Parts: sequence; C-alpha cells; structure tokens
Amino acid sequence: MHLQPTLSNDLVQLVPLSENDFEELYHIASDELVWEQHPESDRYKKEIFYKLFIKIIDFHSGFKIIDIKTNNVIGKTSFYDLNETDKSVAIGYTFIDRKYWGTPYNRSVKNLMINYAFKFVDTIIFHIGESNFRSRKAVEKLGAILLDKVLISETQKTHVIYKLDKNNWIS
Repeated sequence: MHLQPTLSNDLVQLVPLSENDFEELYHIASDELVWEQHPESDRYKKEIFYKLFIKIIDFHSGFKIIDIKTNNVIGKTSFYDLNETDKSVAIGYTFIDRKYWGTPYNRSVKNLMINYAFKFVDTIIFHIGESNFRSRKAVEKLGAILLDKVLISETQKTHVIYKLDKNNWIS
C-alpha cells in the first residue's frame, strides 16, 4: 500500500504533504478551538504544531486536504502504522478548519481514505484522545467499534482505539 497517493472525489482532494505546506496548515491549526478536545490542546502554538508537522513529514504519509470547489487547503490527515502482517493501517493526525465542521467534508475525506485502504488491508485503526468526543463520534458514525483504552507514553494521555473492519464497511 502506498501511503501517499493523490486521492479525490467531488468535494476534496488529498495531496501528499510537503514541507512547503507548513504556513498554510498552521493558519488553520493556530485556532485554539481546533485542539480544545485533543490530548495535546496546545497544538495551536506554532512550535508545538511544528513538531507534529515535521513528524508527519518524516512519516511520508500525510496529506493536505483541499476543498475542490474553492481550491483552498482546509486541513490535514494521514495514514500511519501500516502493518502488512496484520493487514491493518491507522488513519489519524487529522484536523479540519472549523468552518467545515458539521459539513460532509470530514466524512468525504474518511470515505476516500477508507475505500483506498481497504484495497490493501482488512482493518483500519483510529487512535483518539479519550476526551475528544467530536472525533470519537465521527469514527463511530463510520461504523468503527471501540476496542480499548491505552496510555500513550509520549504524551501521558489516555487514548482510545477504534477498529473498522473491511467486512463491516459500507461507504
């Protein structure tokens, strides 16, 4: 599975992330409310966001999300933790501009990624901060099932793990 294909539908295009995208994405990420429920709620700070951004660049699996209608960058997302033995991949490190919350855009992004991933894997994993109820609700709407809670040692924050199986996916 290639972790950075260009994907698109009638609402969004996912384009491989590059170092040149930092300022454009930081403009969105600098909104404190984007991170309000996230375990690292200070990601709106430039130096904190930069650490995340470089981590995603180093993964070679991140995307900027472009609104097809306006050609504006509206957020970012990633594939990560590809496990070819278990035939699984994770989707996450996603954020979207607040003006797109409650619209079909997030679901459209996830549909693109899930439909692509299920050509290669049988399971998709989502790691979400335990108190990030917006994200939890969004993956539950996709049909993902809550598996477990884990303490992520890097942040010392509790995350929950959701799993979406290919057999249960209805796009």
